[in-house]
Parts: sequence; C-alpha cells; structure tokens
Amino acid sequence: MTKILITGASGHLGKLVIEHLLQSQHVAASEIVAGSRKPEALTELAAKGIETRRVDFTDPASLPAAFAGIDRLLIISTDAIGSRVEPQKAAIAAAVSAKVGRIFYTSMPKPDTSKILFAPEHQATEQAIKDSGLAYTIFRNNWYMENLFMALPSALASGQWYQASGAGKTAYIARADIARAMAAGLAKPVADSVIYTLNGEHAYSNPEIAALAAKVTGKPLTVVDITDEQLVQGMISAGVPAAVAPAFASVDAAVRAGDLDIVSDDARKLAGQPLMTLEAFLDASKAVLLG
Repeated sequence: MTKILITGASGHLGKLVIEHLLQSQHVAASEIVAGSRKPEALTELAAKGIETRRVDFTDPASLPAAFAGIDRLLIISTDAIGSRVEPQKAAIAAAVSAKVGRIFYTSMPKPDTSKILFAPEHQATEQAIKDSGLAYTIFRNNWYMENLFMALPSALASGQWYQASGAGKTAYIARADIARAMAAGLAKPVADSVIYTLNGEHAYSNPEIAALAAKVTGKPLTVVDITDEQLVQGMISAGVPAAVAPAFASVDAAVRAGDLDIVSDDARKLAGQPLMTLEAFLDASKAVLLG
C-alpha cells in the first residue's frame, strides 16, 4: 500500500491537497498521512481515518521516524521567510535516510532569476532535492488569486490601488486549482523527475484586475503607480513588519520584470478540467472584496 505524507497539513493548501486526494483522486484515507508541527490541529483529518504525525522541520532528529514507511513526501514550503532553507534541507536529508520513494515540493516560478527576495530560498531547496538522488516532482506555484485579498478590499474601500508593478502581469491561479493539480501529481506521478509550473490560463496586469474588480463590485478603482520604496513604506505604515516588508514589496518588482506572467497548461492538464477564471473568482469573492 502506497503511503503519501503531506507536511503542513493544517494549513490552507495542505488541507485542500488532502481533500482532492480523497475526492478528486479517490485515494483511500488509509494511504494518506497528514503531518504538522501541531498534530493536535489535525483532528478533523484523523476523524476521516487519516493517520496524523508530528512533522517539525526544526527538530531534525525527529524527522526520520516521521517519514518512516512513506513512499511519496510532499514538502509544503514553510512560511518562515528568511530562515526556511536549513529546516527544509533537514527534511530532505531525513527523506533520504528514511528511504522515501519520491519528494514533492512547492516552489515558485523562476526561482533562479526572480526579483522576489525570497526566490533564492526556493532555488536552494530545489537544488538540495536534485542533489539528494531521490526522484522528485517540483510544483512551481504562481501567485494565488486569494493573495489579492491582501490589497483589493482596502483599495476598493479607498478607491485607489497603490502599486509598483507597472504594466507587468501575473498569471494568478486559485488555491483550489493548485491543490487539485498537486493532488493529481501526487496520486499518479510520472516516472521521471519533473518540474511543473502551475498558473492560471491568462495573465493580468493590475489595471486589468482593477477593472474586473470594479465591474464585479460596482465600485470605482484607480491604480496609482508608486516606487518600490514608497510601497515598502506604505506596507510598514499599514502594519507589515519592517523586516519582511521589502520581501513582500519585491513581488511588485518581479511582476514589473515579467517574472510571474508565465502561462503554461501544466495546472489544467494535471487538474483534468478548466481552471477558475479570475473574473469568476472575484465574482464569487464579492463579499470579501467589499469587506
């Protein structure tokens, strides 16, 4: 019996991947293992017959046992920006020690050249996976449509969207579509090591997104171009910690440079169905957008 371990299983993406393993891919609950630093947060999954384990990348000594008997391991990149490379390398080393059959990893587009400040963390993790000698599947996930909730509600409230992306575009994809695609890759992996780029089927500039949001909500929205430094300062003023504001702001620089406008059909092919369009997502999210 194949055993598939999902790390970060208490998070939004991890839960959705498990949901699609069960529902879309018809994987038996007995073949799924949910891992988290806090296994007590996995009670709902346990109630479905899914085994739960403590998986803490910052406790390397515990990882070989956590990965014991696992055939396919999905490492969902942690949210510890600036300090996740070594823990993720520890997880990869533990996977080798535990004789895991295949590693899966959630990366980002163009990790070797992207202007996003935390891109090198993904590149380093990808390289460690390649150096491990294990078969691998890397999912280079583009920006979630849900990430727009960090900017659009307040922008719609004020009528102005301050951005430093210029005319650059992003091929946003719904988190559920990414999870569906990843579940398919986990359930039916190809024989060779492979890298998928998971993104929406169309790339949008922020002015185009503003027009869609205005259409959906009936509220006018003007895009205001600012500099990278102004964006950083604006984030700090809005409560984003000064230590991470430059990393978040660098996403706009990456969009401006064309780092996130990749349009491939990997996600649609893996998911086996059309992906949610951005307009449909915004329409379904009207209540969130209007606060």
